[in-house]
Amino acid sequence: MIKKTMKMMSVVFAASMLLTSCYSYTSVVGSGSQGNNQTTKWNHYVIYGLAPVGVSDSKQMADGAKNYTVHTRQSFVNGLVSAITFGIYTPTVTTVTK
Repeated sequence: MIKKTMKMMSVVFAASMLLTSCYSYTSVVGSGSQGNNQTTKWNHYVIYGLAPVGVSDSKQMADGAKNYTVHTRQSFVNGLVSAITFGIYTPTVTTVTK
């Protein structure tokens, strides 16, 4: 009975780790990107993303463009860094396409 319960708990834990997804958020400013000129910067957070330390400014990254798309996400590398630091440091990436 205990062996079966432990096996089931292991399967649930493994599934919860494998089925997690990286978060992604896209904002369209004006008519959206008109080309494929991209600028990418990392955002720095601590304590599971609760406290921002250094966050990129998408308006500044757009460099005066009126139409652009902002895509903020936690990439695989960002998730790996977060897992290695046990969530103490939780980076994300912002890409501005104009």
